[in-house]
Amino acid sequence: MVVSTTSQLARVATGRTESFLAEDLELKRDELSAAVAGKRILAIGAAGSIGKSTIECMIGFDPETVVVVDQNENELAELIRGLRSRKQGLAVGDFRTIPMDYGSPAMRLLLHSEQRFDIILNFAAIKHVRSEKDVFSMLHMFDTNFRKQAQLLSWLSETGFAGRYFSVSTDKAANPSSVMGASKRVMEHVMFWGEINPDNAFVVTSARFANVAFSNGSLLEAFGRRIERREPIPCPSDTRRYFVSLEESGHLCTLAALCAPHGAIVVPRLDPEKNLTLLEDVASTYIKARGYEPVIYDDEDVARNSVDQDQAAGKWPLLMTPLNTMGEKPYEEFVGAHERLEEWGLPNLQLVPYQQANGMPVGNWLKKLDRFYESAMSSEIPSPLQKEELTDLLADIEPDFAKTHKSAGEMLDSRI
Repeated sequence: MVVSTTSQLARVATGRTESFLAEDLELKRDELSAAVAGKRILAIGAAGSIGKSTIECMIGFDPETVVVVDQNENELAELIRGLRSRKQGLAVGDFRTIPMDYGSPAMRLLLHSEQRFDIILNFAAIKHVRSEKDVFSMLHMFDTNFRKQAQLLSWLSETGFAGRYFSVSTDKAANPSSVMGASKRVMEHVMFWGEINPDNAFVVTSARFANVAFSNGSLLEAFGRRIERREPIPCPSDTRRYFVSLEESGHLCTLAALCAPHGAIVVPRLDPEKNLTLLEDVASTYIKARGYEPVIYDDEDVARNSVDQDQAAGKWPLLMTPLNTMGEKPYEEFVGAHERLEEWGLPNLQLVPYQQANGMPVGNWLKKLDRFYESAMSSEIPSPLQKEELTDLLADIEPDFAKTHKSAGEMLDSRI
């Protein structure tokens, strides 16, 4: 039976002692084995937390080959060290890591040089809301989140790829309030774009899910770093989030990538009444788990200067900040305004059938986007670019973004 316990840290956020998807994995065990055993897997951007967890889950079903591509060579080294250091070791005969940009010419060469892959997983993403702070960050986000993905899919078509393609999305793509969320919604439009895969030669699926507790770069992971650096722990007020553990994120991506039908965006069956967690409660529970009592502050200067005296008294400063930063939602959701939920026979997962963009056609829109990059690379000095030009461009393909975008407020980089 496929059951494992989540880490103690994850329980602080999820309240669960084992993966809530253990039953779903067991129900799909035979299907997963048939999908993976003896197969070739290419995992892109998989040196991060979610990619690592998904790979660890999938290699339990005996693939023949796993190739991991990521720009972060340090994390690739940690990935292979971690897998080989497990009690069960690493039984995959052909396991390779390649430090490479998935949009580079080397990626196309890899796809044409290797025997065809059966499963391709894409975890490459710029995933922080704070990345809409300037046009340079936004252009890099667009390039990573969907422009390179369109290029990758066209390269796969060149090779005659006929397997399963999965790219992870985010709950923030549903009724997006941030540019990051909108960019992941556009990613969904690109990956399900019929012109790249007109005859459904390969199966395309995605998943939206909650915050991954204590994943790399997450707010919760930063809690530990704050304590190590002797800093206050900041937390936005009146903010609720869904959380899954690292283990659960790998289980969810595995099921979505290998079992969901073409055109499906898989979402967890989480109850807003039971599972939407107040961030203040998570932060307080974490501080207590580290052996301190939280002390609430609402002033940054006072909180910063209170660490020593609070620690001496067995306490730790918890700085509550207003939820007035650009792009942030007070709560999370998995289903957009024009979307619907469907069942697919699993107790803890549902799916959202992909809804086509109701704005500019994807192909025309990508050509319009390319002009910004072509202008920057032309022989002439490029003209300045305004953020509004890029947000307006997103609204061309996802018109509702003009209404749902939370463009006012402070930037997260202005907070501690």
